[in-house]
Amino acid sequence: MDLPNAPQGVPEDFGQHLDLLFDMIALSWQANMTRVASMMMAKEVSMRTYPNLSITEAFHPLSHHQNDPDKIERLIRIQNYHTQIFAKFVKKLASTQDGDGSLLDHSIILYGSNMGNPNQHAHYDVPHVLIGGNNGKLKGGRHLAFPTKQVPTGNLLLSILDQFDINRDKFGDSTGRLPGLV
Repeated sequence: MDLPNAPQGVPEDFGQHLDLLFDMIALSWQANMTRVASMMMAKEVSMRTYPNLSITEAFHPLSHHQNDPDKIERLIRIQNYHTQIFAKFVKKLASTQDGDGSLLDHSIILYGSNMGNPNQHAHYDVPHVLIGGNNGKLKGGRHLAFPTKQVPTGNLLLSILDQFDINRDKFGDSTGRLPGLV
C-alpha cells in the first residue's frame, strides 16, 4: 500500500477529508495499531451544505423534509454521496492483505444512521449494514428484515457484542437479540 503525502491541515474538499479519515483507519488496522474505530461522517445537527452535489440547503434541515419530494431527493443524493465514499473504504479493506485474508475478511463494520425516519426523529427501524467477515463469524450476502416494528438499534449492538463473545443481557434500550446474524 502506498502511503499518501502528509496533508497540510484539514482538506477543504469534504470528500477528500473523509477519504483521509478512512485512510487513517485502514492504515491503523493494517499496522495493527488498533482494531477498533468509530467515525461519524455527518453529525446529526450538521449545517454542512454540499455544493459539490449542487445542494445549498444544510443537511440537518433537509432531514426534516416534511415529506417534500424535492427535499427527500436532495437528502437521498447526500446519503448516496456518503455511501459512495464509504464504499471506497470498504474496497480498500477488501484489497489489503491481512494474514490469511483481507482486512475486510477480519473486520466487522457497522454502517448506518441513528434515525429510521429523521423527519419524525424515529430511532427505531433504523437501516444498518454489517460488512466484513469477522474472521468467518459473520455470514454475508444477505438481507435480514425483522417483522417486529420498533426494533431498537440496541438489539443489533447486543448481537454484535455476541460476535466477540462479550455476553451482556442488555445494551441501551435493547429488547433482545437479532436472530440470524451468524
